[in-house]
Amino acid sequence: MMLTYIIYRLFAIIPVLLGLSLIVFLVMAMIPGDPATAILGNFATPENVAKLNQQLGLDKSLVEQYVIWLNNVIQGDWGRSFSLNCPVLDEVLERFQATLILAGAAWLLCSVFGLLAGIIAAIRQFSWIDKMITFVVLVGISMPAFWLGLLLIMLFAVHWQWFPASGMYAIYGGGDIGDLLTHLVLPAFTLSIVAMGVVARLTRSAMLEVLRLDFIRTARAKGLKERRVIFLHAFKAALVNVIPIMAIQAGFVLGGAVYIETVFQWPGIGRMLVNAIASRDILLVQGGVLIVASTYVLFNLCADIAQYALDSRLSSRSQN
Repeated sequence: MMLTYIIYRLFAIIPVLLGLSLIVFLVMAMIPGDPATAILGNFATPENVAKLNQQLGLDKSLVEQYVIWLNNVIQGDWGRSFSLNCPVLDEVLERFQATLILAGAAWLLCSVFGLLAGIIAAIRQFSWIDKMITFVVLVGISMPAFWLGLLLIMLFAVHWQWFPASGMYAIYGGGDIGDLLTHLVLPAFTLSIVAMGVVARLTRSAMLEVLRLDFIRTARAKGLKERRVIFLHAFKAALVNVIPIMAIQAGFVLGGAVYIETVFQWPGIGRMLVNAIASRDILLVQGGVLIVASTYVLFNLCADIAQYALDSRLSSRSQN
């Protein structure tokens, strides 16, 4: 049944990806201005603009443009960036590696600390620990991430000089894993703080709901250690409801990397998109947004499969 479910979900994301490609294409097509004029700059004479529009296929209808672009994307030809003078796919994949490092570290932080905070708050309900965690979570959720990033730069990079303020590696020397981790601390923590609060709140709610169920009381009546009851029984049951939220937060940190990369000058796909939008490099913007959106869909697919595997109730229903 698991293999059948995975195959079904894989086929189900095909229309989703097609819809994403259509939305990305239409949004870029509705941006005011002529791309050919932006590309040519001072050489944008009527003759040159008409010639470039014909070369790029911009003189065709939107339907024809979309079909041509989608066909090229499927074949691996994502076009060429005029602002960077390189293939779009190569640039997007190179930048996306840096974004995945940042988003992956942020998601790991928000998952580990968010789950731990939620579990501790649930098992110590109404205690001072629960109140302190709730207060910190509310402050973290309410605080704009870019503003927190600037505060962290001023405190830890400028005042105390514990961590570098920007970049992925040191300009001179460095380049090893230690250098990367040092540069990763501030942007990853900044990007994770809001998602961490969301995971902590929902984990607390899910744990409190599970701890009131009969099978938890039965486990305790059998004399099982409290730690085993909490982490083996209660947490496993609560995780079924938390996993979809964690997948959503994975998409959140991936999308939030756009402005965090700008604040910390991280050489990822977020900075690339900001520069591409400023220069109206449409193919580069379409490629960047498409890869980010597709990754978010894949995150949710993995979360659905993990939730299906963990929730024995769903498996038993499908067998019946």
